[in-house]
Amino acid sequence: MTLSDLRTARGVIRLLNSSDGGVLCLAGEVDAAAVADFVRRYGREPLPVARIDAGSVTALSPSGLEILLDHLEVAARSGRPATLRRSPAVLRRLAEAGASVGG
Repeated sequence: MTLSDLRTARGVIRLLNSSDGGVLCLAGEVDAAAVADFVRRYGREPLPVARIDAGSVTALSPSGLEILLDHLEVAARSGRPATLRRSPAVLRRLAEAGASVGG
């Protein structure tokens, strides 16, 4: 395990492939370190995804929220809005930001 792995062990963001399209998965305490790790792995440009699974998120930083909203926006612009599985922490952060999303 590297130092980077230890820093992001509490939170994770990953892109997965599934039979019905891409899935953006967020889990744990999604902080700036988890976002930096995601950007290092996948780049900053959001991709259209079929689903976003944030049901296991326990805390969501502003940069984590930005990644989530960017992927939702790109999916919607592609004509296939992504479904969003939300945790209570994600619902709170969305409400604080005044964001209105379906799912």
